[in-house]
Amino acid sequence: MREILDELDRRYRAGETVAVGTVVSTFRSAPRGPGASMLVAQDGTVTGSVSGGCVEGDVYELARGVIEDGEPVLQRYGVSDDDAFSVGLTCGGIIDVFVERMDTETFPGFAELVGSVRAGTPVALATVTDHPDPAVRGQRMVVWRDRAEGRLASPRMHDAVADDVRGLLESGRSGTLHYGTDGERRGEGMSVFVNVFQPPPRLIVFGAIDFASAMARLGSFLGYTVTVCDARGVFATEARFPGADEVIVDWPHRYLEAEAEAGRIDTRTVITVLTHDPKFDVPLLDIALRLDVAYVGAMGSRRTHGERMARLRETGLSETELGRLSSPIGLDLGARTPEETAVSIAAEIIALRWGGGGNRLVDTEGPIHAHEESAGPQTPVRR
Repeated sequence: MREILDELDRRYRAGETVAVGTVVSTFRSAPRGPGASMLVAQDGTVTGSVSGGCVEGDVYELARGVIEDGEPVLQRYGVSDDDAFSVGLTCGGIIDVFVERMDTETFPGFAELVGSVRAGTPVALATVTDHPDPAVRGQRMVVWRDRAEGRLASPRMHDAVADDVRGLLESGRSGTLHYGTDGERRGEGMSVFVNVFQPPPRLIVFGAIDFASAMARLGSFLGYTVTVCDARGVFATEARFPGADEVIVDWPHRYLEAEAEAGRIDTRTVITVLTHDPKFDVPLLDIALRLDVAYVGAMGSRRTHGERMARLRETGLSETELGRLSSPIGLDLGARTPEETAVSIAAEIIALRWGGGGNRLVDTEGPIHAHEESAGPQTPVRR
C-alpha cells in the first residue's frame, strides 16, 4: 500500500470514498508481491498496480462495485487461457487480490496509520480477508509494537491476531495469517492479511565523489533513505548531492560507529565505500564488516583490493568477515560512467538480496523470479 499512500491520504482527507485492491497472497512466478496495491477513486482515477497490467481491468470493475455496495471481495487470478479477452496471468503465477472500500467511516484509524508511516514508526495493518461471516470480512486493526487500535469480532480473535502481527512487525515481513473462525491458531476458516510498514532501508554512501552522486540518485529511486558521508566539508555539500536525504561531514568510521551504537543500522542497511583511500576506507571497513548488514561494497582496482585486504587482515577481521566484502564493487556490466557504475552496484545489491545470479535471462532456464514454495490459503472464491 505504500506506493498509493499519498493519494489515498489525499482523497481520505477530502472525504472521498475509494476502493483499494491489494495482493494478499502469491504463488509461483507472480508479477508483484504481497502488499502491492491499486486505488480506484469514485471519479474512475486509478493509482498503483497489482499485477503490472495483467488483471487490472477486472480489479477495476470489482473496485467500482465495492465502492457502490461496500462488500469486500477476495478474488484469485491464475493462468489466462488462449482467449485474448480472458482475465488471468500470462506468467503462470497465481495471486489473490482483496478489494475493500476505504473512507472516514469504514477506516477511522487511517490517519494515525499514515502518521506512523511518515514518522518512520514501525506499524502494521491487519485486515480479515476471508471468513464465513460476511460481517467479519474486511475488519481491520492497526498494530504497533506496544499497542493496537481497532477491534476484531471477538476478544480471542483480536488477541491472537495482535500477538502474531507483532511477530511479523519485528521481522519486517508482510503476509497472510490463518486461523480458525474465532482466532484458533490450529484451525481453518479465517485469513488475515498483514501489511507491514517499516521505515525504508538505508543506503550509506561514503566518499563525496561523482560516483557517489550517481549512487545517491539511484539509491533514492530504489526506495532507500540515502546518506552521503565524507570528512571533507568542501566536497560533502547538499548542492552536490541533491539525490541524498542527508549529507554528513564526518570521518566515515566515526559516523558509522555512532550510527550503529544509536541503533540506526540494521540487517537491511546497505553500505557502499567509494573513497578508495586507505586512511578512510580501512578503519571504516573494519567497523562495517563486523556489523550485521545487508551489503558492504568497496570501490577500487584489483590491486587496491589486494592491498586493502592485507591491511584489513591486520585489524583482526576473520576470513568470514572479510568474505562479506564485495570488492571490487558491482557486477561486470562493462560500466564506464558514474551512472553506469551505479547501475552495476545496484544490480549486485539486488542480486544478493533476491538470490539472482547476475546472468542474462536469455541464457538461463526455469522461473524468472525466485520464490518460496507455499501451500497457500484455502482457495478463495468471488463473493
